[in-house]
Amino acid sequence: MRLNDKVALITGAGRGIGRAIALAFAGEGAKLALSARSVDQLEETAGQARSKGAETCVIAADVTLRESVERMALQAVERFGRIDVLVNNAGIVGPIGALEDNDVDAWVRTIEVNLVGTYLSCRSVIPVMAAGGGGRIINLSGSGSTSAPYHLSAYGSSKAAIIRLTEILSLELADKNIQVNALGPGSIHTRMWEEITDGAQAVGDTELYEFGLQVTGGGGASIERAAELAVWLASDAADGLSGRLIHAVADDFPNLTPQIPEIMASDRYTLRRDEG
Repeated sequence: MRLNDKVALITGAGRGIGRAIALAFAGEGAKLALSARSVDQLEETAGQARSKGAETCVIAADVTLRESVERMALQAVERFGRIDVLVNNAGIVGPIGALEDNDVDAWVRTIEVNLVGTYLSCRSVIPVMAAGGGGRIINLSGSGSTSAPYHLSAYGSSKAAIIRLTEILSLELADKNIQVNALGPGSIHTRMWEEITDGAQAVGDTELYEFGLQVTGGGGASIERAAELAVWLASDAADGLSGRLIHAVADDFPNLTPQIPEIMASDRYTLRRDEG
C-alpha cells in the first residue's frame, strides 16, 4: 500500500472532497486524524475509514482560530506520535455576486477560512514534520485559482493566494525535507457547487448558473480522481516534486513521476507571468 503507516491530518474531512481523500488514504494504509467543525460528519467519515482498516481519530477544530488549530495538531500528535501528511481541504465558497454588493463580513470570512486556515494549519504542523524528518503538505486550490471566476472574487482570490503560498513554502521548507504542493480538484458536484449554482441564479449570472447545473447534474469532475491525486502527491511517486499546482482533470499525474526532475528545473505547474 502506497501510504502504509503514514499519519495524515486532513481538514474539512467531514464530507465532500475531504471525505473522499480520507477514504482513499485509508485504502492505502494511512492512519487518519480527521478534522472539521462538525463532529457528526467526522464520525461518519471515520466509520467508513475504519471499515477499510484505518486507525482514525476525530478532532473538532475551526481552522480560522489559532488556538483551535494548534490543539488540532497537538491532538493528532498525541494520538499517533507524528504527522507525515497534512491535507488542507477546509474551505468555503463565500459570497456570490459583484464585489461591491458582497457582504463585507462574508467576504473576509472566506479569506479567513480558505487562506488563513491553510496558513495556520501549515504553521502548526511544520515543526512536527521537521522534527520527524520531513513530510508532505497538500493544499487544495480550486476553480478560479488560475483564471478569473466572475462573481466569485473572495473565493477566487483565496484559491489563487493558496498557490503562491504553496510556492513560497516549498522554498522555505526544502531544507527540512517537507514537500508542499497544491491540488486542483476540478469542478466536482459537492455542496459547494450547489451553493454556487443557487447563488448564481440569485444574482442573475446565467453563465455561472448553467455551468453549475452541468456540474450538479452529473457533468462534474470525478471526486475519485481528485482523491487519487492526493494519494499520488502523498506517496513516494511524487518524491522531489514541490511548489507545484497539479490538476486532477488537466494533468496526467500518474505518468509525471519520470518528469519530476525536468519539472523542478522549470516553471511548469507554477503561477508565472508569461513573458512571451
